[in-house]
Amino acid sequence: MKYASQRVAYWYFVCAMVLFGVQILAGGLAGTVYVLPNTLADLMPFNIIRMIHTNALIVWLLMGFFGCAYYLVPEEAEREIESPFLAYVQLVLLMVGALAAVIGYTQGIHGGREFLEQPLWIKVAIVVVALIFLYNVSMTVLKGRRTAVTSVLLLGLWGIAVFWLFAFYAPDNLSLDKVYWWYIVHLWVEGVWELVMASVLAFLLIKLTGVDREVIEKWLYSIVGLALFSGLLGTGHHYYWIGAPGYWQWVGSIFSALEVAPFFAMVVFAFTMVFRGRKDHPNRAAVLWSLGCTVGAFFGAGVWGFLHTLSFVNYYTHGTQLTAAHGHLAFYGAYVMLNLALISYAMPYLRGKAPYHQTLNIASFWLMSGAMMVMTFALTFAGAVQVHLQRVLGMSYMEVQDQIAPFYWVRLGSGVLVVIAALMFLWSVFGPVRERRKVAREGRTASLQAAE
Repeated sequence: MKYASQRVAYWYFVCAMVLFGVQILAGGLAGTVYVLPNTLADLMPFNIIRMIHTNALIVWLLMGFFGCAYYLVPEEAEREIESPFLAYVQLVLLMVGALAAVIGYTQGIHGGREFLEQPLWIKVAIVVVALIFLYNVSMTVLKGRRTAVTSVLLLGLWGIAVFWLFAFYAPDNLSLDKVYWWYIVHLWVEGVWELVMASVLAFLLIKLTGVDREVIEKWLYSIVGLALFSGLLGTGHHYYWIGAPGYWQWVGSIFSALEVAPFFAMVVFAFTMVFRGRKDHPNRAAVLWSLGCTVGAFFGAGVWGFLHTLSFVNYYTHGTQLTAAHGHLAFYGAYVMLNLALISYAMPYLRGKAPYHQTLNIASFWLMSGAMMVMTFALTFAGAVQVHLQRVLGMSYMEVQDQIAPFYWVRLGSGVLVVIAALMFLWSVFGPVRERRKVAREGRTASLQAAE
């Protein structure tokens, strides 16, 4: 570590990985309920399991972003974090709020709005956490060196906080409620989160490839422009069927189709930088996760999103398993892999070790990514069958569910592989590290020479 306060990031990564485990286990349980419907039916209903699965995903990704910021901002700003103490206070508040929310969900205490089920006091606590965080990183940047990486990162992080404020507005009119609900859900994951993704990816490529900072920053600005241009009005593809004006059919179709562009640019950007830069960086796992992040985001958010984003296609596909296929691969490719990339890069420095367990980490990458692709294809095929049987032929929902049950078994099997891959990853970054044998051999050689 170049700065002692970067140590804060270690505990954010630890807590993020704990919630990552909760998310995966809840997802595995939800997948089990799909094929064995009475599993834990009396103890924990499916809607609560799904609530924990999705909420844990959002919180651990945000916690990972916080850890990424606390790790990279000191290096970019060339100074210590403004207040490590406040960073730890923020972490405690976030974990206590997450635990309280999960306990509340199991007792039926929740708001009922998807992704925004948190009770009011937890929403307020999230605002407090955001203010602490933004003060800490903003003051660190403003008092230190300013770079394109930190500027884009701050824009994304402030955007996350601003759009979260719409969580407090819940109008009685359902159409109006959905309009502002998507200000959070869409403009986070297809707007300001993309800025965070681009800035963290730029930081990683600067460190891993050695390519000149000016070259990477030009790419960064181009990607940010594409993301904002397409993503903001791309919100319209969520307004097709909620009672919004008809012009959203055209606006949503055109601009959401353009949302493929920034993700494709990230693929070209990452691979170009890796091929232009040095190829001898010892942390091969971090390089692989960084490249995989761009490819996964392009296919998950870009290609699978485009498959059903045009209004005349979405008329048949919305609310089917095609949506689930897109959601799973997009979140995994864009944001899960991004966090795992920076964790893979940062942990050796945070633990004071040379890059370690590279083979295990790389194996976890291929197993997890392969399992997620199997899951995505299973849900895609299930969705295609569902569209034909339910939306075209007019069969009832439950009749169709019986027909696509085999695809749910495939999803469950791939989910088990994701759990195994996650355990492999956690061991590869947090497991014990032996001293290198080379050091031991050098020590024995020195002893022999001394004896002679």
